[in-house]
Amino acid sequence: MRRAPGGRYHSPVRFLAIDLGARRVGLAISDATGVLARPLEVLEATGATQVDRVATAIHRLAAEEDGLETIVVGLPRRLDGTPNAQTAAVTAFVGALRSRIGQPIVLQDERLSSVEAESRLALCDRDWRSRKKKLDAAAAAVILQDYLDALGRSPGHLC
Repeated sequence: MRRAPGGRYHSPVRFLAIDLGARRVGLAISDATGVLARPLEVLEATGATQVDRVATAIHRLAAEEDGLETIVVGLPRRLDGTPNAQTAAVTAFVGALRSRIGQPIVLQDERLSSVEAESRLALCDRDWRSRKKKLDAAAAAVILQDYLDALGRSPGHLC
């Protein structure tokens, strides 16, 4: 429990972000104050196993002391904002995930999140093979930080 302005206590709030890829799913989580995003893990999964692996991770994280408030899923779009080939796949994934979890799911624009994540990781890690293993989770952290910032939260760091 943490003390809110005015002396009231309330439960910690964490957010989880998902960056859905064809072969990998990047996960990022906020701190208990819901202010800073950090990369969490990359799940290797395709097709129907993606929903199962992500739902399992969500249930595990929700059972922890700080729980999970909201799930933020990156929504791919073209640079002009129109849907692309992956938009429908992410929408279908979200529909399947909603039936397996109890937390609300929100969609967050993910345009250029991978580019930003790659450039941030390059500052800390010069080996591109090492960066590639972390990229999906780092992109999820960018998506989550964008969402938290839109809520009026302060920016975080990936490294």
